[in-house]
Amino acid sequence: MKVYESDKIRNIVILGHSGCGKTNLTEAILYTNNLVNRISKPTDQVNMTSTLNLIPVEWNNHKYNFLDTPGYFDFYGDVVSAMRVAAGAIIVVDGTCDIQVGTDKALEITDENNTPRFIFVNKIDSEKANYNKVLEQLRERYGKKIAPFHIPMGKDKEFKGFVNVVDMFAREYKNKNCVTVQIPEYMKEYINPVREMLLESVAESDDELLDKYFAGEPFTVEEIHKGLRQGVINGEIIPVLCGSTSKNIGIHTLLDMIWDYMPSPVDVGYNSEKSEFSGIVFKTLVDPFIGKVSWLKVCEGELTSDTEVYNVNKSQKEKIYHLYTLKNKEQIEIKKAVAGDIVVLTKLSNVQTGDTLSTNSNREPFDNIDFPKPQIYFAIDSLNKGDEEKISAGLHRLVEEDPSITWFRNHETKQTLIGGQGEIHINSIKDKLKEKFGVDVKLSDLKVAYRETIKGKADVQGKHKKQSGGHGQYGDVKIIFEPSNEEFVFEEKIFGGAVPKQYIPAVEKGLKESLRSGVLAGFPVMNIKATLYDGSYHDVDSSEMAFKIAASIAFKKGMESANPVLLEPIMNLKIVVPEEYMGDIMGDINKRRGKILGMEPASRGKQIIYAQAPQAETFRYAIDLRSMTQGRGYFEMEFEKYEEVPSQIMDKIIEEVKNNK
Repeated sequence: MKVYESDKIRNIVILGHSGCGKTNLTEAILYTNNLVNRISKPTDQVNMTSTLNLIPVEWNNHKYNFLDTPGYFDFYGDVVSAMRVAAGAIIVVDGTCDIQVGTDKALEITDENNTPRFIFVNKIDSEKANYNKVLEQLRERYGKKIAPFHIPMGKDKEFKGFVNVVDMFAREYKNKNCVTVQIPEYMKEYINPVREMLLESVAESDDELLDKYFAGEPFTVEEIHKGLRQGVINGEIIPVLCGSTSKNIGIHTLLDMIWDYMPSPVDVGYNSEKSEFSGIVFKTLVDPFIGKVSWLKVCEGELTSDTEVYNVNKSQKEKIYHLYTLKNKEQIEIKKAVAGDIVVLTKLSNVQTGDTLSTNSNREPFDNIDFPKPQIYFAIDSLNKGDEEKISAGLHRLVEEDPSITWFRNHETKQTLIGGQGEIHINSIKDKLKEKFGVDVKLSDLKVAYRETIKGKADVQGKHKKQSGGHGQYGDVKIIFEPSNEEFVFEEKIFGGAVPKQYIPAVEKGLKESLRSGVLAGFPVMNIKATLYDGSYHDVDSSEMAFKIAASIAFKKGMESANPVLLEPIMNLKIVVPEEYMGDIMGDINKRRGKILGMEPASRGKQIIYAQAPQAETFRYAIDLRSMTQGRGYFEMEFEKYEEVPSQIMDKIIEEVKNNK
């Protein structure tokens, strides 16, 4: 593949709901470019896309870098990566059903990033397809921004092409062939309403055109094209196309329209003339055999092979020996890459997703890629003894590939925890550990890190006395235990040397060690104050160990006598949902023993709910929230405080702990 200048490059992300035909579209694009021999049919068993794919193709002396994203929400981290480097988007819509959640999400993320977009209504060759219904639903959401470029010719299996209402001609498709034909007479009555919809969108893109439209003056072809391109680039117009990816209908037109209407790197400010090179790594792939592969977007200047660069984020030098692009997944070496292009780099062992590479060591790094926070956690354990190190190494590599994954060791519950965007995401991690790193693992629910404390006050004595020939052991303390706002407070009020000063640190140490395990279920103890006020000692038999043991005896007595209770972690929740689900979400929070703290409006008809709920009630909240909101809701969660567990629940927890011992 030759080197293309910046104005001949287009970086396009492909978005849409799972199953709408995004990957099938990339197959059709490769087929049209003679890079594959067939396109999968709807009846073929196709695996769900779970990772970002880079598909560079050449079309009419341009280079298109297509970024095919997963449609399922669990793999949203790859959508974020792709959006960071794309200048345009194709949103694939299933023409056989109502607008899906993934379509709404794709429109939202392109809104948030001000990304120009087309909508490609797919599967028009199906008997269930209803193009007009899809147009109506899109117009309900986006009003006059929706600009239909096409009217389908033929229905069901007879669908063979479309009328282009922009330039008023028809196209018929057969395999890789695309021919311009006369507009059928029977279709002319359908054209005017759709063309009027398009011209409204054109008028809305420019004040002068709007005045002309209201004055009833016709637009010239040049004005229509100029208004459309300007409207697409500034986000005021969303062209709607139709086709069938499995029959390769509409693909030629889509490819033509990308260079007609989508911005090049030059249009969005990329500069190849800069003497210094800078770029950002937006995706990392890790192969146990090949090593690390980094996808880099060139943001400034040019990059050539055998170049020494700086990893600005890590203050390290890196040598880039080879540059590659991809041709149907095969690496093809290229001599250089200009600003706006995407290249594949290998063997940069210290480079991670989000790193800025530059020939200028003093350059400020580009903004971080803002990956979504984990929505759900599971505990992970090896099925085979001795595989713990392999799990750790495998998870470290997988986080490099997908920064929306988190993992850490909870030393309190002795569990290794992995966090991701949903249950399918977590299961994909499990599968990759086996496929890539040969490790079999099992998943289980998290254990709650409960605490114990006291609600009352107790005045107790702890005496340790043991005689076993020779020196014995003797320690005697009197301690008052009571609640405290601090985690642990130790105070001594000894008068007259009842406990010699050299033994008082041993008493405190004995109490601190006792905090590790409470009397109810063996959970750590917190929010307690211990006041040592009296005791006794033996000139010969007393020792630090004896007083340490005496303190632990007193601790157990004091806990048992001062109304011990369990505490549970309470989490802060920030939940973002469409307004129509507010009642269901608030009712569900109440069922989880939670409470609503407040609300505020968010963008595009959504509301933010601030709430608190016990951690034990939130482990699978991501799954339930998706179910309640049809995938439209998401949340963030962080620890806030500990609160007392209700007595009936406390009894169950204690019983469960005892049964598991």
